[in-house]
Amino acid sequence: MIDKLSLQPLMTVKAAEPKTLTAAEVSDQFSRFLNGAIADLNAQQAGVDKLNNQFVKGEISDVHQLMIASEKASLGLELTVQVRNKVIEAYQEIMRMQV
Repeated sequence: MIDKLSLQPLMTVKAAEPKTLTAAEVSDQFSRFLNGAIADLNAQQAGVDKLNNQFVKGEISDVHQLMIASEKASLGLELTVQVRNKVIEAYQEIMRMQV
């Protein structure tokens, strides 16, 4: 999901010294980011399934709520697939490089 960004004037932002990370730390952070994104996508899909079951049982009559949740989950899945495709394409391009 996209979180709200807080915009601060440039005068109040202090220049932070760049922190050097090891490859293991970067890998760990990236792994946590991907796991979190997939967990969010899974939660969205579970929410759609729950709304769908409620709609079928007649517990909710608002089709709009179901359709909006369904489209959000669908767009999230499409984004995930396209990011995966780009990562695979980048990996293949790196493997084709001659050293």
